[in-house]
Amino acid sequence: MSTNQHGASGPAQYQKSNCFLVLSQVVLKIIKHYQEEGQGSEVVQGVLLGLVVDDRLEITNCFPFPQHTEDDADFDEVQYQMEMMRSLRHVNIDHLHVGWYQSTLYGSFVSRALLDSQFSYQHAIEESVVLIYDPIKTSQGSLSLKAYRLTPKLMEICKEKDFTPEGLKKANIGFEHMFEEVPIVIKNSHLINVLMWELEDKSTVSDKHELLNLSSSNHLEKSLQLLMDRVDDMSQEIVKYNTYSRNLSKQQQQKHQYLQRRQQENAQRQTRGEASLPEEDITKMFKPPQPPPRMDTLLIAGQINNYCQNVKEFTSQNLGKLFMAEALQGHN
Repeated sequence: MSTNQHGASGPAQYQKSNCFLVLSQVVLKIIKHYQEEGQGSEVVQGVLLGLVVDDRLEITNCFPFPQHTEDDADFDEVQYQMEMMRSLRHVNIDHLHVGWYQSTLYGSFVSRALLDSQFSYQHAIEESVVLIYDPIKTSQGSLSLKAYRLTPKLMEICKEKDFTPEGLKKANIGFEHMFEEVPIVIKNSHLINVLMWELEDKSTVSDKHELLNLSSSNHLEKSLQLLMDRVDDMSQEIVKYNTYSRNLSKQQQQKHQYLQRRQQENAQRQTRGEASLPEEDITKMFKPPQPPPRMDTLLIAGQINNYCQNVKEFTSQNLGKLFMAEALQGHN
């Protein structure tokens, strides 16, 4: 499913908040959606619904985008969203469209598709966020659910659609200024708290000790492999930009030489009493080379930074377990 096809609808009247409140049932629905339809490398996506309470956005419900194939050419995602929200409104459930969610594997979510989709949402509703759920990291023992939205600088760049090196330099935007993470607070209902107490009582001691396993899984290896692939992509982007810079410099040199020859020719014609050469449009003769789009480079840099953070978190957890095990062994 293509993320940039998702529509956004709803009133653009929210005020900005520093954090979001997410009900635990929303988290459970997202996890359940991935377990049912997103096994393997399949990415699942859905709509976030909620409301504004005391200048704070609360995400109280969600529903998934159905999986459909190329044979479902008549399927209209926007119409599906509108019908779902209309049905929820009829049963008195929060139906305001406040964003969307997406699963990711090993933190691989920084892409042009996500950027275009989030811009569409955020342009219609300023408070819109995207929740990123990582099932691989969650399986390691800690829930990985983060909320992101585009920074005001990136919103202006996307509105103007000026992704040239000069435009990005003028806006003073780098990969660290593209997405801003918004803190989220997960709130449990009383029934969820009771369920968690029951699950904790039923859990065995061996299951709890699995969190202290010192053996490294393939998570670190896969993250490093993805990191190297992105570094290769960045190298290719650098080669493209260097080629553009050389061609531009070569053209500027040719243009300067042409103007010098023209000036010398006019000086000689003037000494002979002849008329100067007719004026020519230099811009048509020396069309500047097309600069490569730099937004893809920024996205790659952002994804590299994300992989580095994932590797840092994973290794820090393993080192913490190692030091704790060493201390326990020395104590015994």
